[in-house]
Amino acid sequence: MNRLRDKVVVVTGAAQGIGFGCARLVAAEGAKVVLGDIQNERGERSAADIRKQGGDATFCRADVRNEEQCSGLIAKAVETYGKLDGLVNNAGWFPRASLEETTTELWEQVLQVNLRSAFYCSKHAVPKMRQAQGGSIVNMGSICGIQSLPTLVAYGAAKGGLLSLTRTLAGALSDARIRVNYVIPGWVLTEGELAIQSAQGHGEDLLRKEGEMLRFGRHQNPVDAAYAVVYLLSDESSQVTGTTLHVDAGESTLPIARGVYPG
Repeated sequence: MNRLRDKVVVVTGAAQGIGFGCARLVAAEGAKVVLGDIQNERGERSAADIRKQGGDATFCRADVRNEEQCSGLIAKAVETYGKLDGLVNNAGWFPRASLEETTTELWEQVLQVNLRSAFYCSKHAVPKMRQAQGGSIVNMGSICGIQSLPTLVAYGAAKGGLLSLTRTLAGALSDARIRVNYVIPGWVLTEGELAIQSAQGHGEDLLRKEGEMLRFGRHQNPVDAAYAVVYLLSDESSQVTGTTLHVDAGESTLPIARGVYPG
């Protein structure tokens, strides 16, 4: 407990899924957390849930595709808590579409949510972190940022771009003691993922069986990713930057075991 005591952290896409899991654990570890999300009612409810558990949390509605709203999200954190120490660029959208099915509009929207948002939030967070004499940016990546799937063409390009952005900023910001790292959370059955799987006719029994075929016998979950995020936000990782942290049971680094992937 208290690994993030006195730190102020912004988490995007924090109303549900991995983002909420990160925000909740970050708050439990002593940080003051600002949840950014486009879902107003859900976001307010998630922040209230954290407060009920004894954490210090504030919700700020933000469409991360919009630079002005990203700037406003960062400003809200500083106005509320006086500084900014950490940023978790978690907001994501992963609609399925093959190359031929990917329209220009879809391509642009996927890159806006998954890549441009991290650029916007980082751009406006860094000056505040410089004022705090350091900070940590954690970008939520994906196995698809290394090798994507036939139905995740745009998403793979966006997450690959995010990996490159991570490494670029890690070097560019090292003089300011701002660390930038990339987390690969694996196959997490978030609300969004479950909705997509359901639309494809994949029920809970099938998903459970496929989870059992994964390494270590289960799907990853938001808490798995959240523990990695807490580490990267904490002073324990003060010498860690430009790193890809795999929380995917080796799926992106080890030989293919049984060929089970989200599709």
